[in-house]
Amino acid sequence: MQTYLDFEKGLAELQGKAEELRAMARQDPNLNTSAEANQLDRKAQTMLKDLYKDLEPWRKCQVARHPNRPHAQDYVDALFTEYTPLAGDRNFAEDHAVIGGLARLDDRPVVVIGHEKGADTKSRLERNFGMARPEGYRKAVRLMELGDRFGLPVITLVDTPGAYPGKGAEERGQAEAIARATDTCLKLNAPLISVVIGEGGSGGAVAFATANRVIMLEHAIYSVISPEGCASILWKNAEKMKEAAAALRLTAQDLKELGVIDTIVDEPLGGAHRDPQATIASVGEAIKGALASFAGLSPVQIRAERRKKFTEMGAQGLG
Repeated sequence: MQTYLDFEKGLAELQGKAEELRAMARQDPNLNTSAEANQLDRKAQTMLKDLYKDLEPWRKCQVARHPNRPHAQDYVDALFTEYTPLAGDRNFAEDHAVIGGLARLDDRPVVVIGHEKGADTKSRLERNFGMARPEGYRKAVRLMELGDRFGLPVITLVDTPGAYPGKGAEERGQAEAIARATDTCLKLNAPLISVVIGEGGSGGAVAFATANRVIMLEHAIYSVISPEGCASILWKNAEKMKEAAAALRLTAQDLKELGVIDTIVDEPLGGAHRDPQATIASVGEAIKGALASFAGLSPVQIRAERRKKFTEMGAQGLG
Protein backbone atom coordinates (compact mmCIF):
# COMPACT_ATOMS: atom_id res chain seq x y z
CA MET A 1 0.00 0.00 0.00
CA GLN A 2 1.30 3.42 -1.00
CA THR A 3 2.16 5.73 1.90
CA TYR A 4 1.44 9.36 1.07
CA LEU A 5 3.26 12.34 2.54
CA ASP A 6 1.45 15.38 3.98
CA PHE A 7 1.83 17.46 0.84
CA GLU A 8 0.50 14.59 -1.31
CA LYS A 9 -3.04 14.55 0.18
CA GLY A 10 -4.66 15.79 -3.02
CA LEU A 11 -2.81 13.12 -4.99
CA ALA A 12 -3.97 10.45 -2.53
CA GLU A 13 -7.60 11.52 -3.01
CA LEU A 14 -7.39 11.35 -6.81
CA GLN A 15 -5.70 7.96 -6.87
CA GLY A 16 -8.07 6.69 -4.19
CA LYS A 17 -11.12 7.71 -6.24
CA ALA A 18 -9.67 6.01 -9.33
CA GLU A 19 -9.16 2.80 -7.38
CA GLU A 20 -12.71 2.99 -5.97
CA LEU A 21 -14.11 3.21 -9.51
CA ARG A 22 -12.11 0.17 -10.58
CA ALA A 23 -13.22 -1.73 -7.49
CA MET A 24 -16.86 -0.95 -8.32
CA ALA A 25 -16.35 -2.26 -11.86
CA ARG A 26 -14.82 -5.47 -10.55
CA GLN A 27 -17.87 -6.04 -8.34
CA ASP A 28 -20.39 -5.21 -11.08
CA PRO A 29 -19.29 -6.23 -14.62
CA ASN A 30 -22.10 -4.09 -16.08
CA LEU A 31 -20.45 -0.91 -14.83
CA ASN A 32 -17.96 0.72 -17.18
CA THR A 33 -15.84 3.12 -15.16
CA SER A 34 -12.56 2.77 -17.06
CA ALA A 35 -12.82 6.12 -18.88
CA GLU A 36 -13.45 8.08 -15.68
CA ALA A 37 -10.76 6.16 -13.80
CA ASN A 38 -8.24 6.80 -16.59
CA GLN A 39 -9.09 10.50 -16.53
CA LEU A 40 -8.40 10.59 -12.78
CA ASP A 41 -5.09 8.78 -13.42
CA ARG A 42 -4.06 11.47 -15.88
CA LYS A 43 -4.97 14.21 -13.41
CA ALA A 44 -3.00 12.41 -10.70
CA GLN A 45 0.05 12.13 -12.96
CA THR A 46 -0.10 15.83 -13.75
CA MET A 47 -0.45 16.66 -10.06
CA LEU A 48 2.53 14.41 -9.23
CA LYS A 49 4.68 16.25 -11.77
CA ASP A 50 3.63 19.61 -10.36
CA LEU A 51 4.30 18.53 -6.76
CA TYR A 52 7.82 17.30 -7.53
CA LYS A 53 8.72 19.94 -10.08
CA ASP A 54 10.56 22.13 -7.60
CA LEU A 55 10.41 20.66 -4.09
CA GLU A 56 11.19 23.02 -1.24
CA PRO A 57 13.87 21.80 1.23
CA TRP A 58 11.43 20.70 3.94
CA ARG A 59 9.47 18.58 1.48
CA LYS A 60 12.72 16.98 0.36
CA CYS A 61 13.33 16.08 4.00
CA GLN A 62 9.98 14.33 4.06
CA VAL A 63 10.74 12.42 0.85
CA ALA A 64 14.21 11.45 2.12
CA ARG A 65 12.60 9.98 5.25
CA HIS A 66 9.80 8.12 3.45
CA PRO A 67 9.37 4.69 5.10
CA ASN A 68 9.13 2.89 1.74
CA ARG A 69 12.33 4.37 0.37
CA PRO A 70 14.88 1.65 -0.51
CA HIS A 71 17.32 1.10 2.35
CA ALA A 72 20.94 -0.06 2.47
CA GLN A 73 20.05 -3.76 2.60
CA ASP A 74 17.94 -3.36 -0.55
CA TYR A 75 20.93 -1.92 -2.41
CA VAL A 76 23.23 -4.65 -1.13
CA ASP A 77 20.82 -7.40 -2.16
CA ALA A 78 20.27 -5.96 -5.64
CA LEU A 79 23.72 -4.69 -6.64
CA PHE A 80 26.21 -7.03 -4.99
CA THR A 81 26.92 -10.72 -5.27
CA GLU A 82 28.63 -13.10 -2.84
CA TYR A 83 27.87 -10.70 -0.01
CA THR A 84 29.36 -12.02 3.21
CA PRO A 85 28.29 -9.92 6.21
CA LEU A 86 30.68 -9.46 9.11
CA ALA A 87 29.43 -8.69 12.61
CA GLY A 88 30.77 -7.08 15.76
CA ASP A 89 33.53 -4.61 16.58
CA ARG A 90 35.67 -7.17 18.46
CA ASN A 91 35.44 -4.92 21.46
CA PHE A 92 31.92 -4.56 22.84
CA ALA A 93 29.01 -5.77 20.71
CA GLU A 94 27.27 -6.05 17.37
CA ASP A 95 25.43 -2.91 16.22
CA HIS A 96 22.51 -3.76 13.93
CA ALA A 97 22.24 -0.15 12.75
CA VAL A 98 25.35 -0.75 10.62
CA ILE A 99 25.59 -3.53 8.07
CA GLY A 100 28.69 -4.44 6.11
CA GLY A 101 30.90 -7.11 4.69
CA LEU A 102 32.78 -8.38 1.68
CA ALA A 103 31.04 -8.61 -1.68
CA ARG A 104 31.47 -8.38 -5.43
CA LEU A 105 30.29 -5.59 -7.70
CA ASP A 106 30.34 -6.79 -11.31
CA ASP A 107 32.72 -9.53 -10.13
CA ARG A 108 35.07 -6.95 -8.57
CA PRO A 109 35.73 -7.62 -4.87
CA VAL A 110 34.74 -4.70 -2.65
CA VAL A 111 33.82 -3.84 0.92
CA VAL A 112 30.31 -2.46 1.37
CA ILE A 113 29.10 -0.70 4.54
CA GLY A 114 25.79 1.00 5.23
CA HIS A 115 23.39 2.42 7.75
CA GLU A 116 20.25 0.28 7.91
CA LYS A 117 17.02 1.76 9.27
CA GLY A 118 14.82 -1.33 9.01
CA ALA A 119 11.65 -1.95 7.02
CA ASP A 120 8.97 -2.48 9.68
CA THR A 121 8.40 -1.69 13.35
CA LYS A 122 10.28 -4.73 14.64
CA SER A 123 13.32 -4.27 12.41
CA ARG A 124 13.39 -0.49 12.95
CA LEU A 125 13.64 -1.04 16.69
CA GLU A 126 16.33 -3.67 16.17
CA ARG A 127 18.24 -1.35 13.85
CA ASN A 128 17.71 1.63 16.18
CA PHE A 129 16.27 3.56 13.21
CA GLY A 130 19.71 3.66 11.58
CA MET A 131 21.33 5.52 14.48
CA ALA A 132 24.65 3.81 15.12
CA ARG A 133 26.32 3.44 18.49
CA PRO A 134 30.12 3.49 18.96
CA GLU A 135 30.39 -0.21 18.23
CA GLY A 136 28.76 0.39 14.84
CA TYR A 137 31.43 2.89 13.85
CA ARG A 138 34.15 0.63 15.23
CA LYS A 139 32.76 -2.21 13.15
CA ALA A 140 32.92 0.09 10.11
CA VAL A 141 36.56 0.89 10.92
CA ARG A 142 37.30 -2.82 11.18
CA LEU A 143 35.76 -3.39 7.73
CA MET A 144 37.55 -0.43 6.15
CA GLU A 145 40.89 -1.60 7.50
CA LEU A 146 40.21 -5.13 6.27
CA GLY A 147 39.48 -3.81 2.80
CA ASP A 148 42.56 -1.60 2.88
CA ARG A 149 44.74 -4.57 3.79
CA PHE A 150 43.72 -6.28 0.55
CA GLY A 151 43.44 -3.18 -1.62
CA LEU A 152 39.66 -3.40 -1.99
CA PRO A 153 37.51 -0.36 -2.82
CA VAL A 154 35.08 0.63 -0.07
CA ILE A 155 31.48 1.59 -0.85
CA THR A 156 29.34 3.18 1.85
CA LEU A 157 25.58 3.72 1.85
CA VAL A 158 24.60 6.62 4.10
CA ASP A 159 21.11 6.79 5.59
CA THR A 160 20.97 7.97 9.19
CA PRO A 161 19.35 10.78 11.20
CA GLY A 162 22.68 10.90 13.05
CA ALA A 163 24.69 8.91 15.54
CA TYR A 164 22.75 7.64 18.56
CA PRO A 165 22.97 10.29 21.37
CA GLY A 166 22.09 8.01 24.28
CA LYS A 167 23.91 7.94 27.60
CA GLY A 168 25.44 4.50 27.01
CA ALA A 169 26.76 5.51 23.60
CA GLU A 170 28.40 8.60 25.06
CA GLU A 171 29.92 6.57 27.88
CA ARG A 172 31.45 4.16 25.36
CA GLY A 173 33.09 6.97 23.38
CA GLN A 174 30.68 7.97 20.62
CA ALA A 175 32.64 11.07 19.57
CA GLU A 176 35.93 9.18 19.49
CA ALA A 177 34.44 6.35 17.44
CA ILE A 178 33.05 8.80 14.87
CA ALA A 179 36.36 10.66 14.70
CA ARG A 180 38.29 7.42 14.25
CA ALA A 181 35.97 6.32 11.44
CA THR A 182 36.41 9.67 9.69
CA ASP A 183 40.17 9.44 10.08
CA THR A 184 40.17 5.90 8.70
CA CYS A 185 38.27 7.11 5.64
CA LEU A 186 41.03 9.63 4.96
CA LYS A 187 43.78 7.03 5.31
CA LEU A 188 42.44 4.41 2.90
CA ASN A 189 44.65 3.60 -0.08
CA ALA A 190 41.82 2.27 -2.25
CA PRO A 191 38.93 4.33 -3.62
CA LEU A 192 36.12 5.18 -1.19
CA ILE A 193 32.74 5.85 -2.80
CA SER A 194 29.89 7.08 -0.63
CA VAL A 195 26.22 7.32 -1.59
CA VAL A 196 23.70 9.33 0.45
CA ILE A 197 20.56 7.29 -0.22
CA GLY A 198 18.24 8.99 2.29
CA GLU A 199 19.27 11.05 5.29
CA GLY A 200 22.85 12.12 5.84
CA GLY A 201 22.74 13.38 9.39
CA SER A 202 25.61 15.03 11.28
CA GLY A 203 28.90 13.34 12.14
CA GLY A 204 27.18 9.99 11.95
CA ALA A 205 27.04 10.47 8.17
CA VAL A 206 30.45 12.13 7.78
CA ALA A 207 32.05 9.07 9.41
CA PHE A 208 31.03 7.08 6.31
CA ALA A 209 31.13 9.85 3.70
CA THR A 210 34.66 11.30 3.90
CA ALA A 211 35.10 9.77 0.48
CA ASN A 212 36.82 10.26 -2.87
CA ARG A 213 33.41 10.57 -4.48
CA VAL A 214 30.19 11.50 -2.70
CA ILE A 215 27.08 10.58 -4.68
CA MET A 216 23.66 11.76 -3.57
CA LEU A 217 20.16 10.85 -4.64
CA GLU A 218 18.06 13.71 -5.99
CA HIS A 219 15.76 13.95 -2.97
CA ALA A 220 18.21 12.87 -0.28
CA ILE A 221 19.42 15.32 2.38
CA TYR A 222 22.83 15.82 3.98
CA SER A 223 23.37 18.22 6.86
CA VAL A 224 25.27 18.90 10.08
CA ILE A 225 22.00 18.77 12.05
CA SER A 226 18.36 17.90 11.45
CA PRO A 227 16.00 20.80 10.64
CA GLU A 228 14.09 20.08 13.86
CA GLY A 229 17.27 20.16 15.93
CA CYS A 230 18.45 23.35 14.25
CA ALA A 231 15.08 25.03 14.85
CA SER A 232 15.13 24.02 18.52
CA ILE A 233 18.56 25.60 18.98
CA LEU A 234 18.10 28.79 16.94
CA TRP A 235 14.45 29.60 17.61
CA LYS A 236 13.70 27.41 20.65
CA ASN A 237 10.86 26.05 18.54
CA ALA A 238 11.02 22.78 16.58
CA GLU A 239 8.01 23.93 14.53
CA LYS A 240 10.37 26.27 12.67
CA MET A 241 11.83 23.27 10.86
CA LYS A 242 10.77 24.56 7.42
CA GLU A 243 12.82 27.73 7.88
CA ALA A 244 15.72 25.68 9.25
CA ALA A 245 15.65 23.27 6.31
CA ALA A 246 15.94 26.19 3.90
CA ALA A 247 18.76 27.82 5.87
CA LEU A 248 20.81 24.61 6.20
CA ARG A 249 21.12 24.15 2.41
CA LEU A 250 20.81 20.41 2.87
CA THR A 251 19.50 19.44 -0.56
CA ALA A 252 21.57 17.61 -3.16
CA GLN A 253 21.28 20.58 -5.52
CA ASP A 254 22.63 23.05 -2.94
CA LEU A 255 25.43 20.73 -1.87
CA LYS A 256 26.52 20.11 -5.47
CA GLU A 257 26.71 23.87 -5.98
CA LEU A 258 28.76 24.22 -2.78
CA GLY A 259 31.14 21.44 -3.83
CA VAL A 260 30.30 19.19 -0.88
CA ILE A 261 29.10 16.35 -3.13
CA ASP A 262 30.19 15.27 -6.58
CA THR A 263 27.23 13.63 -8.32
CA ILE A 264 23.43 13.76 -8.15
CA VAL A 265 21.50 10.66 -9.19
CA ASP A 266 18.02 11.37 -10.53
CA GLU A 267 15.09 9.65 -8.84
CA PRO A 268 11.92 8.39 -10.52
CA LEU A 269 9.05 10.90 -10.62
CA GLY A 270 7.61 11.06 -7.11
CA GLY A 271 10.72 9.81 -5.32
CA ALA A 272 12.77 6.63 -4.99
CA HIS A 273 9.99 4.84 -3.11
CA ARG A 274 7.76 4.87 -6.21
CA ASP A 275 10.24 2.79 -8.24
CA PRO A 276 12.92 1.28 -5.96
CA GLN A 277 14.33 -1.01 -8.66
CA ALA A 278 14.99 1.85 -11.07
CA THR A 279 16.56 3.92 -8.28
CA ILE A 280 18.85 1.11 -7.21
CA ALA A 281 19.92 0.46 -10.81
CA SER A 282 20.78 4.15 -11.29
CA VAL A 283 22.83 4.20 -8.09
CA GLY A 284 24.66 1.07 -9.23
CA GLU A 285 25.66 2.74 -12.49
CA ALA A 286 26.85 5.84 -10.61
CA ILE A 287 29.00 3.73 -8.29
CA LYS A 288 30.55 1.83 -11.20
CA GLY A 289 31.28 5.08 -13.01
CA ALA A 290 32.93 6.55 -9.92
CA LEU A 291 35.11 3.47 -9.44
CA ALA A 292 36.14 3.50 -13.11
CA SER A 293 37.50 7.05 -12.72
CA PHE A 294 40.28 5.70 -10.46
CA ALA A 295 41.61 3.16 -12.93
CA GLY A 296 45.37 3.47 -13.22
CA LEU A 297 45.83 5.66 -10.13
CA SER A 298 48.27 4.56 -7.45
CA PRO A 299 47.26 4.21 -3.79
CA VAL A 300 49.25 7.35 -2.99
CA GLN A 301 47.37 9.32 -5.66
CA ILE A 302 43.99 8.04 -4.48
CA ARG A 303 44.68 8.95 -0.88
CA ALA A 304 46.11 12.35 -1.80
CA GLU A 305 43.12 13.18 -3.98
CA ARG A 306 40.73 12.42 -1.13
CA ARG A 307 42.66 14.51 1.38
CA LYS A 308 42.91 17.42 -1.04
CA LYS A 309 39.16 17.30 -1.66
CA PHE A 310 38.38 17.84 2.02
CA THR A 311 41.20 20.18 2.99
CA GLU A 312 40.25 22.55 0.16
CA MET A 313 36.51 22.36 0.81
CA GLY A 314 35.16 25.84 1.46
CA ALA A 315 38.47 27.54 0.62
CA GLN A 316 36.96 29.32 -2.38
CA GLY A 317 34.41 31.04 -0.20
CA LEU A 318 37.17 32.34 2.08
CA GLY A 319 39.08 34.09 -0.67
